[in-house]
Formats: sequence, structure tokens, C-alpha cells
Amino acid sequence: MVDSAKVLVEGELTLLQEHCVGVAVKDPSAPLGVRLLIEDYPYASDGLEIWDAIKSWVEEYVSFYYKSDEELQKDPELQAWWKELVEVGHGDLKDKPWWQKMQTREELVEASPTLIWIASALHVVVNFGYRRFMPEKGFPKYDVLAKNPENEFLKTITGKKETHTDLTVIEILSRHASDEFYLGQRDGGDYWTSDAGPLEAFKRFGKNLEEIEKKLIEKNNDETLRNCYGPAKMPYIFLYPSSEEGLTFRGIPNSISI
Repeated sequence: MVDSAKVLVEGELTLLQEHCVGVAVKDPSAPLGVRLLIEDYPYASDGLEIWDAIKSWVEEYVSFYYKSDEELQKDPELQAWWKELVEVGHGDLKDKPWWQKMQTREELVEASPTLIWIASALHVVVNFGYRRFMPEKGFPKYDVLAKNPENEFLKTITGKKETHTDLTVIEILSRHASDEFYLGQRDGGDYWTSDAGPLEAFKRFGKNLEEIEKKLIEKNNDETLRNCYGPAKMPYIFLYPSSEEGLTFRGIPNSISI
């Protein structure tokens, strides 16, 4: 997993870029600030949509409660939270020079989407997409795979007892509960704050995610997008924001299991 501290400093789009080394570059002229060198890359293209929605929500929220950088600097709870995140959460890295000082609204807007992303969408992709990567050319395992692919495939299959245990654990961790709330949703309806501005901004965030989900569904029905549609017709649904109850391999929960 990408080091969250490094990501926080290098900018809010770096997390996706680190996962997409060689296929994405920063481009201010691109709609979302990043240009994909491989456009048909579901994790990157879907993820950028979700990331942009999160960032927009954060920008509105921060601008409502902090009218100036000075207000942010004088907020004791925010400063205590950031101090704990850096010095306790990343105690071994606390002295690195690339941490934000959390003295400006821009720094807060830069850091927050990363934290939200790690605890929601990134976890979804890792948690619902259990997989073993194929070995690359030049590595010993690749030569073994090329010589006897069937034997190497059988090595990935565990015994019956172990398989049953593994599948049970995976199902428990990946199953959505009937009362689960997803990104863009909150328990208690409109009663989490009495401030009209954030309430309206959060509703826009939810609507934005609904529109993104519609776009992702359209992409997965596009036969020209091989990596979304593909010969097996198995759409990339991990980053669909919503889900039904059960084991669906989609939906971005507001919290993570572990």
C-alpha cells in the first residue's frame, strides 16, 4: 500500500498516480488534472471520478467553516488532530520535512481527500478485489509459469478445509450489512448539523456520486472499452458508490471493516 504520509505531501492526485505508475501524468489541462496514458484503465479512470467528487465536497466544507487561514490556525481541535496524526499515527516519520504544517486552508483541502480515499474507496478496491498478480517477464516465477501453466495454477488453490475457512472470512469482511451507509450518505438524515451550507453541499456530494455511478455503468456497457467490458463481460464494479445488502463486490462504505 502506498505510504499515506508521502502521498499527503506530494498532492491529492498522487495516490492514484502511485498505483498507476507509467500510465498517468499530471496535466492541468485535463478535466480532472491528470491525463491517463492508458485511458481504458478502470481503477484509474473510475477512481479519478470518485476522487474529484470527494475533493469538491471537502473544498465546500472547509470554505464554509474556515473563512481565513488564521481561523484554521486557531482551531485547537483541528491542530490537535493533525498533531496526533503526524506524531502518533506516523511516529516513525514525524520528523520528515514533507508533512503539511496545517497552517492554511489549502493544506487541509490537500490532506483530507487522501484520508477519506484511504478509508473508503482504496479499501474497497483492496478488500473486494482479492487477487494474485501475474508474474512479469524477467522474474523466475514467469519462466516457471510459461513452462507449466497448469501446475502453477494448481499451486494457487488451497486445500478444501483451508479454502472453506478463507472463503468464510472473506465473505464476512466483504458482505454489506442491511443498515450500511455508503459514501455520500449519513445516519440521521439532515440532523448531523444545523448549518444549511454544509447540508446542501453534502446533498450535492451525494447527487454527484449518483451521477458518477451512472457514468460507470455506461462505461461497463461500452464494448470498445476492453478492460471494462472485456471478452468475459465481467464489468469493473468495485468503485460503484452504492450497493445492496450482501456480497456484491461493489459499494463504497462510509467506514471500513478492519
